[in-house]
Order: sequence, then structure tokens, then C-alpha cells
Amino acid sequence: MQFEVWAPQADRVTLHCEGATGALERDPDRAGWWRGEAEARDGTRYGFALDDGPVLPDPRSRRQPDGPDGLSAVVDQGIYAWRTERAGRPLPGAVLYELHVGTCTREGTLDAAAERLEHLAELGITHVELMPLSPFPGRHGWGYEGVSLWAVHEPYGGPEALKRFVDRAHELGLGVVLDVVHNHFGPSGNHLPAFGPYLTDTHQTPWGAAVNLDAPGSDEVRAYLVQSALAWLRDYRIDGLRLDAVHALKDTRACHFLEELSTAVDALAADLGRPLSLIAESDLNDPRLITAREAGGLGLHAQWNDDFHHTLHVALTGESQGYYADFARAPMAGLAKTLTGGWFHDGTYSSFRGRRHGRPLDRSRTAAHRLLGYGQTHDQVGNRAQGDRLAATVSPGLLACAATLTLTAPFTPMLFMGEEWAAGTPWQFFTDHTDPELAEAVRRGRRREFAAHGWAEEDVPDPQDPATRERSCLDWSELDREPHARVLAWYRRLIALRHEQPDLTDPDLADTKVAYDERERWLAFRRGDVRVAVNLAKEPAAIPLGPRKADVLAAWEPVEAPGADGVLHVPGESGVVLLQG
Repeated sequence: MQFEVWAPQADRVTLHCEGATGALERDPDRAGWWRGEAEARDGTRYGFALDDGPVLPDPRSRRQPDGPDGLSAVVDQGIYAWRTERAGRPLPGAVLYELHVGTCTREGTLDAAAERLEHLAELGITHVELMPLSPFPGRHGWGYEGVSLWAVHEPYGGPEALKRFVDRAHELGLGVVLDVVHNHFGPSGNHLPAFGPYLTDTHQTPWGAAVNLDAPGSDEVRAYLVQSALAWLRDYRIDGLRLDAVHALKDTRACHFLEELSTAVDALAADLGRPLSLIAESDLNDPRLITAREAGGLGLHAQWNDDFHHTLHVALTGESQGYYADFARAPMAGLAKTLTGGWFHDGTYSSFRGRRHGRPLDRSRTAAHRLLGYGQTHDQVGNRAQGDRLAATVSPGLLACAATLTLTAPFTPMLFMGEEWAAGTPWQFFTDHTDPELAEAVRRGRRREFAAHGWAEEDVPDPQDPATRERSCLDWSELDREPHARVLAWYRRLIALRHEQPDLTDPDLADTKVAYDERERWLAFRRGDVRVAVNLAKEPAAIPLGPRKADVLAAWEPVEAPGADGVLHVPGESGVVLLQG
């Protein structure tokens, strides 16, 4: 078997493979690369020593059986016998479900999570979005401090378990999207800087030195990231990638890294004959991210839309701290703007940022499915001091209103695991750092962050306490109890309507028409022949829908169809979906 590694600063590179050692030779055709051969098979442990230093794991390791600091292991991708074909699921018409493997079940493994996929298929989900799987020190964590970007966290089950998960999802007709982190590497267990200039001081990020996308040596670093992305899509038959915080990708080159990545992914999709999606998390409100490359954009297929979340959250809760301040003045008007224009901040002044922010979407050429809409995510729940979900703050009726807006809006809807039954468990920030100094720094930093917002130190959960992760695990026994069962039935009905009514997946963002009353706290919108109305107030609302006859398709509380006057009478804290003839 041939081994190779990029180590441009080394004078000698030694391969350590199953107790044997051998010097690698410089590759005459690729500057900085070393190569050599050794006997190896699936599971063979190996590593590289640079200039007679310690043996380090392979930067492109496909498996780290003993964690990020241990030896790498060979993975024979041809051993697994796939049960399903490479069908693939496109993004238009999708309903996504964000899932964290470590807390979806108390077992915290991919195999245990796979046992819950039937629930998602029955719910009407089309794609499962897995939070990051790259290895990190310890057993439990969110996954955003991973290293070894080509490998699967061993406590989750390793590479074979991921293939079993994807296979089961495909058997049930579910696509799989994987969250990947290219904007930084974890602070512990990261050996990449020993091999080459993977990081650069040219730019700084919230996590320190930036990943090297534009400084000397960046060609190989970009290739490292692109090829790891392609490996997930090709070797594990993943259907798409969610790209974490792309606004933190510091790149001044003429061809941005994201354009290079989207070009490579589109080429792989054409080669495989199945759709592959790239979904960005972005704080930029920049339409170029989701504009086709031939039209001057970066060619990503979709992006998260935090503006929709923020306007919805403020409308439901009345919260106005931090970045919610921008949306708190007139939340119903904010909802109307996002439902029709995509973003709230499209060049408007942001008080939170102290400057203007964003740029308008061209609704004539931006399909609505390219924006993901959601009422909850791992970020928006987990980055609260106590990780409290919406269910801990608002009534079941307001949860139903949130679901109504999320699942009938023009955007591609996404749910956060457990949301569909108003899970009573929080989702808190937890870590399992093996470095005591790092663990203490994270603990202090978390408490200091929320102390600035008035939280007492003892009220902020200790990220390192195993009980914090335990509290965050879903309780699947809730599904059959009230009010959870009623909320779940409502989500099922709304998702079914989204699949049944073509108007609800119409890609024309400009076709959505909205009416609202800020003081009375109701909002109604039209998408083709479908009418949607929500009343966020406790008191009933009389909502004028017009003279056309309408039939009720779904209602959280019993309502009668509008009479001859075209007025819909909606109970307090309730949502309604109608079809006009």
C-alpha cells in the first residue's frame, strides 16, 4: 500500500506502520509531498515522524481508533457492502432535521441514532443534517472542535457506523447532510501545524489564527479541505454538506475557496449522477453566496437564514437582548419582510453591529428554497445560558404558531431534534476536554460570558460536568404524553401539507403576499391558493382573507371557514392553513 503526506518544512519523514519503520521519499512531481510503500490492510495502525520527532497521526487519516492523539488506522472503503443504490435527494421540496449524534439517544452512537430514523421518515422529513462527526478529544461534545477532518469520531462508532447510518437513511428514503467545519481546527489534538502552514497569522478569527486559505502554502490547504469534503460525499454517500460559519473563512484570493469547493462538488455530482448540496451558515446576508458561479456568485446551493429565526423568536417571546434588539421594534413587520424578501437586514442599519448590514436578494433569480428557515437550531438553543428550548418559554399554542410559520414559509424548513414534540429536555453547551487547563478555561469563559448578561455563575451549567450532557439527551418516552403528542401530530400534519400542496414549495419568493397587524399580533400570508394565518395574541383575532371561498386544511384550535365577509376568526395562540378555491 502507498502512503503519502504533505510536509513541506520537513527534511526527513519516517513512516511507522505496525511496528516497522521506513523512510519516505520526496515526490518529484509534487513539491512538499513525501511517499512510500508498506504492507498494510484495513485496520493497520500507522503514523509519521518528522525529522525524528514524535510519531504523529496522518493529517488525512480516515480513522483515529484511539482519538486525535493516537495512531491512524487504514480504512478499506471497499469492504462495506452497501444495501442501497446511490439515489440522492435534491434540496427543492426538502424538510431538514438537525441531529446531534451524541445526544439524540443516551447511547450517543450512530447505530443508536439510526434506530430513530423511522420516526423521521414517518414525520415526513426528507434530509437528516448531522452535526460534525470529526474526532475530538474526549467522548462528548458538540463536534465543532474536531480535528482529523477526514475521520469519524470513534465513540460515535467510527467509519463503518456512519456507513450503516447512511445506508439505513437511504433505505427509508432520507437524504443525509453532514455539518463540516473548515473555518478553524480544534484547540486540542490538532497536529496539522507540525506538518505545514495549515494556519496563518495573516488573519484572525474568534478561534485564533485563521485556516490558511490565501497565504503561502494555501494551495495545498485548500486542496486538503476540498478533498475531505469530496471524500464524505463519495466514500460515505453523503447527500450534502452544511458549511459552518463561512463568514469566518478569511480568503482574499480572486477565486474564493467556496467557489473552488462548489465547482468541485458540482463536478462530483455530475460524475456520480446524483444531486449534491452545499448549505452555508453565513452571517453576511450576501446573495453572492447562493448565486450561480456563471452569474458572478460562489455557487453554493443554499444557506441558513438567521433573520427569519430572529424575527420569529422575538415575535414569540418578546426578547430584545443582544442581536434580538434589531428585530424587537416591530416583529410582525419583521416577519412580513423576511417572508417576502428573504432577509430582514438587506442593507439596513443594524444596531447590534453599529453599521449597515446585508444586501437585497434579487427575488427574480433567487429561488426560495435556497434559504433555510427554522424556529430553533443547535446554536439558538445551545448558546442560551441554560440551553432552554422554546418549549420552556412559550405555550403549546405559540409553539404551534412557530411550526405553522416555519413549515409553510417559502424557505426550506429545518427542525432541531426534539422540536417536533416540544421536547422538555434542554440542549446545553457541554464539553469533555481531556486537557485540564483547556477545560478550566472553557468553564471560566462560559460563566464570564453570561455573567455579563446578568446570569449568576452558579446558574450557568458546567460544560465539563457529565450531567450537562446527560440533561441534553432526548427523552423519547415523551412522544406519547401530552402536550408532546399533540404538538407532534401538528408537525406531522403541517409537513404532510407541505408535501401535498405544490404552492407550499413554489420557488418564487416574490409570490408570497403578507398582511399583518402589529398591535393585534396576527399575521396572514398567501402562497398561490394556500392561505396561512397565525394569531400570537391570547385574544381571538378577526383576520380578513378576502371574498374567495376557503376550506380549512389544518387548524391548531377548531375554527370555521370564513363566511361571506371573508373574515377568518382565529382563537388566541393558534395557527390555521386554508385552501382557497
